This record gives sequence, structure tokens and C-alpha cells, in this order.
Amino acid sequence: MKRRTAPRKKTAVSRNYKAKAKSKKGFSTGKIILYAAAVALAITLVATVYQYRNGFLYYLGFKTDKVAGKLSAEERKIADVRIFEILSRHDTKLVGFDVSEYQDKIDWEVIDKMEGEFPLSFVFIRSTAGNNYVDGRFEENWAAAKKNHFVRGAYHYYRPNENSLEQAELFIKTVKLQKGDFPPVLDIEKLPDGQSMDSLKVGLKRWLKRVERHYKVKPIIYSGESYYKDFLKDEFKGYQFWIANYNFFVENIKDEWLLWQFTEQAEVDGIKGLVDINVFNGNGEDLRAITIKK
Repeated sequence: MKRRTAPRKKTAVSRNYKAKAKSKKGFSTGKIILYAAAVALAITLVATVYQYRNGFLYYLGFKTDKVAGKLSAEERKIADVRIFEILSRHDTKLVGFDVSEYQDKIDWEVIDKMEGEFPLSFVFIRSTAGNNYVDGRFEENWAAAKKNHFVRGAYHYYRPNENSLEQAELFIKTVKLQKGDFPPVLDIEKLPDGQSMDSLKVGLKRWLKRVERHYKVKPIIYSGESYYKDFLKDEFKGYQFWIANYNFFVENIKDEWLLWQFTEQAEVDGIKGLVDINVFNGNGEDLRAITIKK
């Protein structure tokens, strides 16, 4: 009968060696993953800084004494970087702003340039809202814009659950367009309450057709980009659109937009509080081509 040989016991040295090897392997893999993640983050940061280099350099060089206004200091920095970057990218196009009674009394003679570099050449002014409300400063702002040589436009804030023709008549009664003004603007942002989207679209078309018949020019439609894509783009072909999109990473106006409202967080000398800024998709000659002719 053969004598069995007892299995050889692993020595402590052998066990320690394998444990260290395993630990070293795990550490190396984790270290590589962390390193790769750090590199990816660094590349992303560098790309972002490079992409918005004009804005960042502008801020670092000239914005140290900027008053935060209604935004926090950090929010003000981010807003200023984006504003300068967008305006730099569109330096061959016209820049304007829009106001209502919410900006209180405006010192129109002080308004000149954005960031001291980009001239403000046009303005949109809220005239009416719904079927019964006239902006408390419309007449004042409308006259002052003309006096101070801004190309001006009037917009109506549409309330989906109020009669569309009554809203159109209020706008017509309130706004007297003249040669050189923008066509009338219909501002639609809200979804209807208690009615279908088809019913809302019927109302919008009634407003547009009534206003076009009166002024002899096709109105412009203002809305947010999502609203435009979901409800307006296909249904209202033939109209020109003024689109609001404040996304930090949207860099350029789209070819299909007449105007782009790219921020609601600007500060303009002569105006209290925050202001919307808009890029017109063209130059002075393009603008004259769409304004009221007589």
C-alpha cells in the first residue's frame, strides 16, 4: 500500500507575494482609470475655454469691477462671457434689445453699445398683451426709440385663452407703424388652458391675418425654440421667426431664424435691471429690406 504524501503547505511568503501582486494589479488598473478620466476632463475644460476664449479673455481683462446687478457674481461672470462670445461671433450682424414696462423708465440717450464695443441698432417694445392690456410705458418708449434713431418694432403678447380678433384689434388700435419700423410681432409662448393646440393655431392665424390685412405686411412670430419646433415651424411656413434660445452651448444664429434672442441676462447702460439681447440675421441692407416701406 502506497503511502500518501501530504499536500505541501503554502508558505507565508508565497501568500504575501500573491496578495501584493493582486493589490498592485488592482491599484494599477484603478490608477489608469483615474488618470484617463482626469485627462478627459482636462481636454474638455481646455476645449471649452478655447471655444469661449474671447469671452474669458474679455472678462479677465476688463470685467473686474462689474456690478453683479440682479445676478450673483458668478452668474454675472458666466453671462458676460457668453454675451461677449456670441457678439464676437456675429460682429457682421446687427444687434438689438427688447423692453417693456418692467424695465421702468429708460434713459434712451445713454444707450449706445453692448460691452462698449457692439452697437445697439434696433429695439422691440411690448405694446399690448391679451385683449385688454396696453403696456404702461409703450407710448413713451415708442416715441423715445424713434427720437434716438433706433429701428423699432412693436410686439403683442398673445394670451391663448382670450379672443384672437379682440387681441388683434387692440394691437392695431395701439400701434401706429411708420416707414422704417419692423413688421408687427406676435409673441406666443404659452400653451392653451382648456383648448386644443389646433384651436390655438386657428386663433394665431386669425390674429396674423387680421394684422397683416391692416398693415399690409406679414407679421413676425416670436417664440422659444422648443415651442417653435413642436407647434409652429410646419404649421406657419412663410412667416419669419424671432427665436429665443439661451442655451450656453448654442453658438450661432440658425439660417432659418430672422432674429435670435440669445440672452435675457444682459446689462445695458441706461436701462434698469436685466435686458434681452437679440442678433438680427443680416446687415443694415438686409434690415432695410424687411422694414415698413411707407
